[in-house]
Amino acid sequence: MLRAERGISRREPADALDAQYQTAGYLECGEYSPSLHLALRIAGHFEVPVEVVFSLEPFPRLGAASAPQRSVTPSDSAGS
Repeated sequence: MLRAERGISRREPADALDAQYQTAGYLECGEYSPSLHLALRIAGHFEVPVEVVFSLEPFPRLGAASAPQRSVTPSDSAGS
């Protein structure tokens, strides 16, 4: 889901993680369980907690409409 939401191929994260692109396919289909080291690297690559990538329960989409919205006030950007 993370890869699809970002519109990237399987090869891009695989190359960044020094893994085979086929591994991404096996992970996505649930046919492969990664080592803890690889799981942490995948989560780090996508900048999400490891539980978002590897969970026994479905995880809500990141950026879903149910996420609280914060309005920006002029004072928020005054120091920028």
